[in-house]
Amino acid sequence: MTLFEAVYGHPPLRVMSYLPGSSPVHLVDTILRDRDALIRHLRENLQFAQARMCLYANKKHSKREFQVGDWVFLRLQPYRQSSVSHNNCRKLASQFYEPYNVLARVGKVAYTLDLLPSSRIYPTFHVSLLKPKLGSHVVSSTVLMPISDTGFVI
Repeated sequence: MTLFEAVYGHPPLRVMSYLPGSSPVHLVDTILRDRDALIRHLRENLQFAQARMCLYANKKHSKREFQVGDWVFLRLQPYRQSSVSHNNCRKLASQFYEPYNVLARVGKVAYTLDLLPSSRIYPTFHVSLLKPKLGSHVVSSTVLMPISDTGFVI
């Protein structure tokens, strides 16, 4: 079903192409040839515009796929999400949250992550919210470095 059929309830009228010389009236013959030339020109412009829109849309796309067991960073809106991490200044919080393990792939563009049990959000996210973690998985240390009397880290 086309959009025209959905709106108007019947299929659009078909414009038949004109065979030159099939009309005995010269004015009708000229008008129908001009109409066919105009329709051809409009179709070419439409195809050109569609190709240009595809080009600009595909420039912003990035092909991202993850395997089960990969580590990814999760992008959430910090001013809306408070169950993953708690920050005093949400405006200056980082955009991506700590790396999470990919548990499963759901469909073509969604992945289930191994979130913390304390987070109160659904663990399946679209691929656009994920960023691959490069390098080996390093666990951050919670022990602070000692500070000397001068105020510098030893």
